[in-house]
Amino acid sequence: MKGLKEKTIIVTGGASGIGQATCRKLAEEGAKVAITDVQDAPGKDLADEINETGGSARYWNLDVTDENRIEEIFSEINENFGAIYGLVNNAGISGADKPTDQVTKEEWEQVMKINVDGVFLCTKYVIPYMKENGGGSIINLSSIYGIIGNKDLPPYHASKGAVRLMTKNDALTYAEENIRINSVHPGFIDTPLVDELAERKNISAEEFRSQLDSLHPMGHIGQPEDIANGIAFLASEEAGFMTGSELVIDGGYTAQ
Repeated sequence: MKGLKEKTIIVTGGASGIGQATCRKLAEEGAKVAITDVQDAPGKDLADEINETGGSARYWNLDVTDENRIEEIFSEINENFGAIYGLVNNAGISGADKPTDQVTKEEWEQVMKINVDGVFLCTKYVIPYMKENGGGSIINLSSIYGIIGNKDLPPYHASKGAVRLMTKNDALTYAEENIRINSVHPGFIDTPLVDELAERKNISAEEFRSQLDSLHPMGHIGQPEDIANGIAFLASEEAGFMTGSELVIDGGYTAQ
């Protein structure tokens, strides 16, 4: 994809799932990938893998709820790894799976801190570098459940709806600065989150995947690479006229 070679792109939650696939894809396209996560071992292993296969990556431990740490790490990345061009706000959790009247305030706030505050804080501290560097691209991971509802995971759905509208507002705010901001809305994707949800429902991962497959008109859930390809496109010059957009990658789920 055009325009990614030697561009420094930060990926939060980059050590596993969609984040991991995104780091690999961006590196394949020639980007310098700043992998951030709280999972140190897989994060470092991924950086080693990318570097050993001809790409460029470094790992930083980053909790997206820690404002001071975000400020510190983004400064270090911009000064020592390369002028920041891109940010993929991917870090997130699913949170409590019970009706709203049974969700505790602490459970609600835990999801909001990571899924919403994390996007806000990372955007807040990357924007000055993008202005300084002549522009950039921010990709926020929302969900199909930032567009439609379902009878589960109330804090998660609320958080992803917030990310969707935060994206549009910031896209308008920073368009004149040559900073594009778009959201990605995956359907169900074959990541560790699927295994976690299956465990909560006390069914096997295989049975749960089969149930999820049937929800998608294409007959199966997606792979992390499906989402990574879309993220790389939004980061590239080929998406140069896209900002404030919603890229839905869901096997037809929301078309029903």
